[in-house]
Amino acid sequence: MKHSAEDWNRGGLERLYRFLIDELQPYPGRMNLLLRTLLGSALVIIISMTLQVPLLALSLIVVFYVTQTNVVLTRMVGMLFLVGATLAIGLTILLLKFTYGYPLLRILGASVLFFCSAYLIRVTRIGVVFFVVGIVVIYAQTFVDLTDQAEAVLRLVLWVWVAVSYAIGLTLLVNTLLLPAEPVRQLQNHLRSQLLTVARCLSGEQSGAALGAAAIQRSVLASQQLLRFACMRDADFRSQQAAHLARISSISRLLTLAAQLPPPTANARAIELLRQAVLDLEASLETGQVPEGLSARDQIDTTGLPGVYEEMRLELLSFLNVQAADSTPETKAKGPPMWVPDAFENPVYTQFAVKTLLAASMCYLFYMGTDWQGIHTIMLTCLIVAQPSLGATGMRATLRVGGALVGSALALAMVILVVPHIDGIVGLLFMSLPVIALGSWIAAGSERISYAGVQIVFTFALALLEQFEPSTNLTEIRDRIIGVLLGVGISLLIHAFLWPEAEGETLRQRLATLVGWLADSLKTRRAADDAPRDLRVWSELADCQAMVARVALEPGWQVAESHQEVLVLRMQELLVRLRTIAMAIDALQVELAHGQSQGEAWLASLELCNATSAVLVDYAQQLKGQQGFAVASGELERLREYATARLADDGLRARFLELLASVENLPAS
Repeated sequence: MKHSAEDWNRGGLERLYRFLIDELQPYPGRMNLLLRTLLGSALVIIISMTLQVPLLALSLIVVFYVTQTNVVLTRMVGMLFLVGATLAIGLTILLLKFTYGYPLLRILGASVLFFCSAYLIRVTRIGVVFFVVGIVVIYAQTFVDLTDQAEAVLRLVLWVWVAVSYAIGLTLLVNTLLLPAEPVRQLQNHLRSQLLTVARCLSGEQSGAALGAAAIQRSVLASQQLLRFACMRDADFRSQQAAHLARISSISRLLTLAAQLPPPTANARAIELLRQAVLDLEASLETGQVPEGLSARDQIDTTGLPGVYEEMRLELLSFLNVQAADSTPETKAKGPPMWVPDAFENPVYTQFAVKTLLAASMCYLFYMGTDWQGIHTIMLTCLIVAQPSLGATGMRATLRVGGALVGSALALAMVILVVPHIDGIVGLLFMSLPVIALGSWIAAGSERISYAGVQIVFTFALALLEQFEPSTNLTEIRDRIIGVLLGVGISLLIHAFLWPEAEGETLRQRLATLVGWLADSLKTRRAADDAPRDLRVWSELADCQAMVARVALEPGWQVAESHQEVLVLRMQELLVRLRTIAMAIDALQVELAHGQSQGEAWLASLELCNATSAVLVDYAQQLKGQQGFAVASGELERLREYATARLADDGLRARFLELLASVENLPAS
C-alpha cells in the first residue's frame, strides 16, 4: 500500500509538471499579449501613483480582464465592463441613498441585487456586466463599515467608478494604438502557418502522422474563431465572408489531409507540383487573390499515388470557385438570443444564485462578527469562484488559491528584500513589473491556468500597491490570503452539498452522442460540403475535453475515490481515441472516393463500413447506460479477417485495418 501511494504521488507530480510545461509554452501572439498587458499596467501604476487615484489593485485587475487576444475582443469586453461598472455604481448609490441609516434594509437590498446579478450571470449572454454589478455591490458594503460619514462612503463609491473607467479607457488606447492585435492579420498568419505545415508534409520534412489529431482540432477551431473576429472588425472582410469561409474550410481540409500522407514511394513529380501549389497559395494569402496558374494543377497526374494526393489536388482546385462565392450576397447571420432558452423554466439558475448569495452572506456575517477588516475579499471570493458546475467551481477555486499563495509569497519576498530600498516610482516599477509580467504570461494561457495569473497580480497589488507609499505591514499579506482561503472553503462546501451540479453523467452522454456521430459518418460517403460536419465533431471534442478537466475536480465522496479516478482516466483516454477514429474514418473515406477498388471489393468495403458502424453504435449505447462499457473485440477480429481476405487494394485494406485498430483501442470500464 505504501508503494502504491508513492507511485500515485510520483504520478501526480509528473502530471502536474507536464501540465505546467504545456500551459507555459509560448505560442504566436502570447508575447504580444504580455507586452500589451504589461504596458497598460505600467501606465496605470504611474498615473494612479502620480495623481493619487485610490484602488490601484482594482485598476490593475481591470487591465488584465479587458486586455484580450485581439482588438475586437478587447473593445467588446471593455465596453461591457464600462457598462457594468456604471450600472453597479448607480445601483449602489441608490441603495445607499434610501437605506444608509437602516443596516438591515441595506443588507437586504444588497442581497436582492447580488441575487439578481448571480442569476443574470447564468441566463444572459452579457453575464460579465452583472458579474461586475455583483462584485461592486457586495464590495461597497465594506465601505459603510469603515466610517459613519455618508459623504466619505459616497466618495469611495465614486472612486471605484473612476478607478475602473480610466483603466478601461487606457487599456483600449494601448490596445488600439500602440500594439494592436488585428484579427484579420492574425487569421492570415494562422492560415499561412497551416499551409507551410502542409508543404513540409508534402516534401517529407515533417511526417504527416506527427501533426496529431489534437493539433489539427486546435488549428481548425482557431481558424473559425479568428474568422468571426475578423468579420466583426472589418466591414470589407465581412462583405466577402462566404469567400473567406470557403478558403478557410479548404485550408483546414488540406491540413487534415496532410496528417494522412504516407511516405512517398512513387510519382515524385506530382507530389512536388502539389507542394508548389500549396506554397503559391500561401504566398497569395497576403492579397486574398487566387494564385495565377492554379488551374494548371488540374493537369497533375496522381496515378499510382494513394487517394489522399488526389483529394488534395481537388481541394486545391476548389480555390478556383472562390470568385463565385465572392459574388454571393451577404446574409447577416442571426446572433444568438440574449437569454438562454430555459432561462425562466430551469430551476438550476435560481439554485445557483441562492448558493452564491448564501456563501456571500455567511462570509459577510463572519467578516462582521470578527470585525476583521483585512479579510474583506472573503465576500468577493464567493462570486469569483461560483461557476456553472461543481468541477468548474473547483477549478476556479484551485486557481484562486494557487494564485493567491504565489502572489502572497512574492509580496512577502518584496517586503523583506526590496521595499526597504525603494525611494521613488522607478523603484516601484522595477519591483512590480516582473511580477506583473509573470502574471501576464500565465493569464495569456488557456482557461485551465489563466485565472491564476490574474490572481497573482491582484493579491500582490492588494498587499503592496494599495497605499501611496511603500508598505511593510505583513499583516496585510496574511489577511488577504486568509480571506481567500475562507471564502473558497465556504463556497466549495455550499456548492458541493447544496444542489451540486456535477457533469460526470453529462460527459458520458455527450461522448456517447459523439461516438454515434462518428458511426453515422462511417456509413455515409463524404461529400464536398462536409466542412460543417467536421467542424461540429472538432467543436464537440474540444467541449468534451474542457468538461473532462472540470469533472476531474469534482469531489467523489459518493463513489470510491479509485472509481472516480479510473472513470476520469477512461474518459480522457476515450477522447484521445475518438480523435484518432475521426481521422481514421476521414482517411478511409478519402481512399474509398479515390482508390482503385470496384465491383466485389467495393461491395465488401461498404459491408465493412456498415459492420464497423454497428460496433460503434453498440459501444455508444453501452456508454449511455449506467453499467460498464466495452468494444466487441470478437466482432472486430472477424471484420479484420474479412477485410484481409476480401480487400485486394493495399491502400484501402491498410485504411480499414487502421480504423479497426483504433476502434479496438477504445477503453473499457
